[in-house]
Amino acid sequence: MILVINCGSTSIKYELFADLETVLEGRVEEIGERNSFVQQTSDGEEMTEKRRIGDHHEGMSLVLEYVTHPEHGVGMETSELTAVGHRVVHGGELTEPRLVDESVKATIRDYAPIAPLHNPASLQGIEAVEAHLPESPQVAVFDTAFHRTMPPTAYLYGLPYEYYEERDIRRYGFHGISHAFVAKESCELLGEPPTETNLLTCHLGGGCSLTAVEGGDSIDTSMGFSPLEGTLMATRAGDVDPTVLKYLVDNYRMDLDDVFEVLNERSGLAGLSGVSGDMRELLQARRDGSERADLAIRTFANSIRKRIGSLAVTLGDVDALVYTAGMGENVPLIRELTGNLSALGAEIDDRRNESAVGERAVISTDESDVDILVVPTNEELRIARQSRAKLSDDR
Repeated sequence: MILVINCGSTSIKYELFADLETVLEGRVEEIGERNSFVQQTSDGEEMTEKRRIGDHHEGMSLVLEYVTHPEHGVGMETSELTAVGHRVVHGGELTEPRLVDESVKATIRDYAPIAPLHNPASLQGIEAVEAHLPESPQVAVFDTAFHRTMPPTAYLYGLPYEYYEERDIRRYGFHGISHAFVAKESCELLGEPPTETNLLTCHLGGGCSLTAVEGGDSIDTSMGFSPLEGTLMATRAGDVDPTVLKYLVDNYRMDLDDVFEVLNERSGLAGLSGVSGDMRELLQARRDGSERADLAIRTFANSIRKRIGSLAVTLGDVDALVYTAGMGENVPLIRELTGNLSALGAEIDDRRNESAVGERAVISTDESDVDILVVPTNEELRIARQSRAKLSDDR
């Protein structure tokens, strides 16, 4: 069995696989807070328990307790775990899944300042597993790895070249686990070989990124040095003229830490609307007549359309436009606002679009020059697959 772990700054999401089939899944939330809890679903039954969880080590102990529980879990011994796979957002120069050792942990630690919301939590999860399961192999699967096929013309910034040589300052791209999974699933849905298919994949969740996938490889993507670059997102600003940063420091009595807190946590849909970064709440506010909610939604859609256009030019020929993640899978309005693109000959069928919620579907019209798909992502399954493959390769 393979246990997949996805650690956030105050959370642990987990899923247990047997022969790459989900056995159970759960999450530990609000770690370090008074209202922390664990929630687990197994055999269709959901269990929730509120209890004080001080840190990720306590959270990981709780995960193992619930996974192995004879009633709520699968009643197994922890020795039956063949591997623990981890989602790691930033792997720097690492291009493939890696068995966790001191050098891998050092790389995760080195790139923590670039992905401060993600890498430190991943490292805590890895160290917690080491403490509780010292004999279990761990595999780190990196969100940045899928984008390592980008050419220099796509990943270099227009900065002095020595910054890249000395400090690896370049565009890395993120959500690679999701983009890779969805690209493969899309080709299966289309009945086309990945090596002969050009896709434009749109991961639209709390964080958003778009990727041009040519013949199965990422050749360009919207996120860059960190997950802050790119489109408007739930609470992240996306692309901003760097001069704005200096202006905020000079005129709002902010230091750079204050500015980045604004850019990461108080901007995007939340900042523009003054309501929320959650699209469900924004849609309700829009129905209730909020002009700023409507403005935020339309501005978000415009930022997605612009990225689709630029990446389509990079691809040359676009076989399919693919929507995934929370908003991409579940919000027909966002697909409607971003997927009807006359310049590409892309046209959405309204009926198909409205009925496609959280399931694989083709939502383009029969006359559309570009197939438009909804494909639910499953990062945990891809991590489980890659963890199993890595263990097989190293035997």
